[in-house]
Amino acid sequence: MSHSIDDTDDRHSRIIIVSFNCADFVNRVIGCLLDQTDPAFEVVIVDNASKDVDGIMLPDDPRFRMIRLDRNVGFAAANNIGAAGARVPWIVTLNPDAFPRRDWMERLQAAARAQPDVAMFGSTQLFSHDPRMVDGEGDQYSIFGFAWRVNYRRVLKPPYYSGDVFSPCAAAAMYRRDQYEAVSGFDEDYFCYCEDVDLGFRIRLRGGPAVQVGDAVVEHVSSGVSKQYGTFAQYHGVRNLIWTMVKNMPLPLLPLAFAGHSLLVAYLAIRSLGSDRTGAIGRGIRDALRGLPRMIAKRRAIQRDRRASLAQVARMIAWNPLLLKTRGRPSPDRSRRSEQAPAVRVEKA
Repeated sequence: MSHSIDDTDDRHSRIIIVSFNCADFVNRVIGCLLDQTDPAFEVVIVDNASKDVDGIMLPDDPRFRMIRLDRNVGFAAANNIGAAGARVPWIVTLNPDAFPRRDWMERLQAAARAQPDVAMFGSTQLFSHDPRMVDGEGDQYSIFGFAWRVNYRRVLKPPYYSGDVFSPCAAAAMYRRDQYEAVSGFDEDYFCYCEDVDLGFRIRLRGGPAVQVGDAVVEHVSSGVSKQYGTFAQYHGVRNLIWTMVKNMPLPLLPLAFAGHSLLVAYLAIRSLGSDRTGAIGRGIRDALRGLPRMIAKRRAIQRDRRASLAQVARMIAWNPLLLKTRGRPSPDRSRRSEQAPAVRVEKA
């Protein structure tokens, strides 16, 4: 049975689901949201001109509505459209292939109440096909300008990690609305991929902490929508990581970041020789360079508004090059454990 709340009730969050040719996934996510133990949210589904949009079964529930776009504007712009006009304290991004457990929203809100200074919260992502395996425990960012989902494909048992993280993965993330709006949300030039690392970096530069909530769990198909589009991820990943580094890395760290990043991209290009990824990497580098004037203009505004000191920025990024391979996080002395949110008792249906 679905929950409903009228317009006089306080809604603490707006959940945004961006859909593109994935009606079955969206319907499953809707079912998960209708079953949440904390119902005080609203949902905006932004459809990027899907062929199967009529297959999305919008429930008869005042919390849910859909925006149908006439073209595919990408994940970044669609989330900004979904967030526009929100009056709730929190903006939540949820992929259509990320299926939240019943107490997911309740756990996130408990963490937010326990840590009112935190700007962003991330969820534990487990693989939908094998929930023993971690799809990600937040995003980490390297001095070499590369990002990764922490503990990707590791088999771990709960309790999952709760504590500081560079940024949450936007597959299931919660952002304080005023912080989201202060940086103008996602960068729409990115279209998709790495847009969440960039958003998290910009919020971090303004002094907003990010925390991973270990017991807020979603089961994620992982690239369940985009994997059908060949080298799409390689192209956007290469291009957008260059832009993220150029825009956000403070000047004293930028030469080291650029040198390391260039070497790693060259290594990836050599490894991909003979495959279709080579062309995607080359196009990504080409278009990143073409877009540099726009990114440098954005950089000026980002660095002008930066509140985090150089030392604070240096502490929030990973310096150990081995972490790029292991997909780990910095050692405990570089990352404090967060306060554990109060336990939430969930009644069985």
